[in-house]
This record gives sequence, C-alpha cells and structure tokens, in this order.
Amino acid sequence: MISKTLLPLAVIALWSASFIPVQGQAEPPAQSQKTEDSPQANRFWQATLPGGHYMVALDRISSVSRHRYVLDGALIVDEVTIDALGQALARFYYISPITDAASGSGTGAAAARVAERGAELLDKAARTAGTGIHEMVVKKFPETTHARTIEYRLLSAEELTSLHQSIRSAWESGRGRKFNVK
Repeated sequence: MISKTLLPLAVIALWSASFIPVQGQAEPPAQSQKTEDSPQANRFWQATLPGGHYMVALDRISSVSRHRYVLDGALIVDEVTIDALGQALARFYYISPITDAASGSGTGAAAARVAERGAELLDKAARTAGTGIHEMVVKKFPETTHARTIEYRLLSAEELTSLHQSIRSAWESGRGRKFNVK
C-alpha cells in the first residue's frame, strides 16, 4: 500500500516518465515544405543546398552543434557546424537582422522596415543579375575567411532546423540520410 505522502510522488514520476523517449527510438526529423529528408542505404549523410552539395561519412563525424550569435551588432547568425575527421569544417547558417529580435518596440519596427526594404532590393538585384545572390555565403574579407571551412547559407530558420535534425538522426542512428533544400 502506498502512503499518502508517496502517492503524489508516484503520480508525478509516472507522468514525467511519459515524456521520456524510449531508448533506441529515433524521432523522425521534422520537414518543412521546402526540404526533403530521406533515409539512404549507405553510411553517408548528404545535403543538396542552393549553394552546393555536401557529403560526409557518418563514422568520420566527431561533433554536430547548433548555436546562435550576434555578428557585428546587426545580424543574428543561427549556425549548425559539422566537425569531421579530416581537413574541413562544415558550417550551415541562417542569418536574420537583429531587428527580428526587437520587433515589438517602435524602434525595432522601424528598423525592421528598413531591413525588409534592403532585402527587397537584394532580391531585385539577384533577379536582375540572374544569380542567387541572396543564397550565397556572406563573408567580410579577411575577418570571415576561414581556411578549411565549407559554408552554406540557408534562407530560413525552418530549413536549418530540418537540416540539424537530419544530421543528428543520421549520426545517432549510424544510418545514411539524404537532405535536400528545394
């Protein structure tokens, strides 16, 4: 018989245990409508992105990370990094104006309008030039030029989240995956 003091603890323990995933159960990666993620019958993770193609052997990956930082006081960079044994580090990132974080204030709203107008002009220039300028990696020489670094820019936080979930799922399960941004 459970005493009156242990009963609430037992109920809490059972309730919280329902949220713990069963070991070995892989959570399927979330997919946006702009991405595809599928299992592959090999030992590689592949990503086909607007800026190119990346492929890595799963047994060569030493770490996968995701982090955010502020760049030059004006941009928020949300980045996934894949470190593999070898000579290159892969970086996948999404950039948003810092005004996105301050959108609730009057100053933030005004700055957001300026940033939105800048994005429109960049998109127009890309269409005119016939290139995907807005999809290209952003660098400021020499500060952001890194030897042995492979970089890809994604156009939404959702795409980056899907990519991160795909690489984690492949690495944790040891089963190949192919990720594609449409």
